[in-house]
Amino acid sequence: MPSAQGNPASIVIAGIGVAAGRSYGKQALRDVLFGEAPAISPLRRDGRQLPDGTSSFIGLELPDPPELLPARIARTAGLPGRAAIAVLDEAWREAGLEALDPARIGLVVGGSNLMAREQMLAQRDYAGRMAYWPPRHGHMFLDTDIAGLCASAFPIRGFTMSVGGASASGAVAVIQAAEAVRSGRVDACIALGALQDVSCLDLQGFQALGALAEVCRPFDRDHAGFVYGESTAALVLCRADIATEVPYGTLAGWAHLASGNRGPEPSMEGELAAIRASLAMAGLPPEDIEYVNAHATGTPLGDATELAALRAAGLDHARINATKSLIGHGLASAGAVELAATLIQMRDGRLHPTRHLDNPQDPAMGFVRGAPEERTIRTALKLSFGFGGVDTALVIREGA
Repeated sequence: MPSAQGNPASIVIAGIGVAAGRSYGKQALRDVLFGEAPAISPLRRDGRQLPDGTSSFIGLELPDPPELLPARIARTAGLPGRAAIAVLDEAWREAGLEALDPARIGLVVGGSNLMAREQMLAQRDYAGRMAYWPPRHGHMFLDTDIAGLCASAFPIRGFTMSVGGASASGAVAVIQAAEAVRSGRVDACIALGALQDVSCLDLQGFQALGALAEVCRPFDRDHAGFVYGESTAALVLCRADIATEVPYGTLAGWAHLASGNRGPEPSMEGELAAIRASLAMAGLPPEDIEYVNAHATGTPLGDATELAALRAAGLDHARINATKSLIGHGLASAGAVELAATLIQMRDGRLHPTRHLDNPQDPAMGFVRGAPEERTIRTALKLSFGFGGVDTALVIREGA
């Protein structure tokens, strides 16, 4: 197949695999973005109910992943691992990575504390008989287990690593993958935003923070918090000269900065600095950004801070939407999943609406509301932020 045209040194996204909104695959995500969003319902997975068996937690859960692993391995892989294999398989095939030297392929897994629910269930199941605790837990609790599982199922021999950035983990993985390709360490690198398998304890913690809501209303005056949604995505980043098909776009600039705070409080200065640094790397003025896929969790302080940063950056002209309003908040996976949504929208020439945005905080901003919007997007900005002062921004340009 002919290589995609463009600057050979450019870093492009050549393949996407995704699971979100109760379904697996890019077409299923398209259906959610531009069609009817799935209904929020009580969380049913074992370990997400309170000790008395009740649950006040709602959200979106995926179906069981496609069984792509041998049964013996699948039994011990855990939900995040099995879901990772499914989305990696989709991205791998689309990017044609089977043609590359395995020693020139890398993998960065974004996410930490990914197996909280399964660890809690294991503690429950082995209470009073800890001597029988399975030896595999000695390595499965480590975040590198998912990277090892993926490298054992696919010929990835360049390097593997896991990175954490709270709800920006997926974006941090994309940045680390891009750095690996840019440095020449590998020719292609997969960024995986891993499924965050939360337990009832994690959900109760968010509840206590006042971060959970029954309806996700990003940028709306009636917003009250986020809704959890299982999701995961794999994106293949590579040099433009080895892409076998026209890529989804070019990663033209990025930033990963610290705002210097420990807790969940966002920083307008930190977010603004990340936006400006990513634009400077891309060599673009703010007015060239046509679309922003916002972090936009639906929390009052988070949304207000992000809007202030966008205004200060000179991006009040851009079209803005919030993917979390449709698929929920995947936590560790969010940055990667929402980058996939950004690229799909750019390829399709249409933007998805922000659900439940009925009474905007700032009506002057360019929110996409109500219905999908037909629009050619040449440059976009993806923002992802994480507890602990993690601020990231990605600039995407169409083509190679």
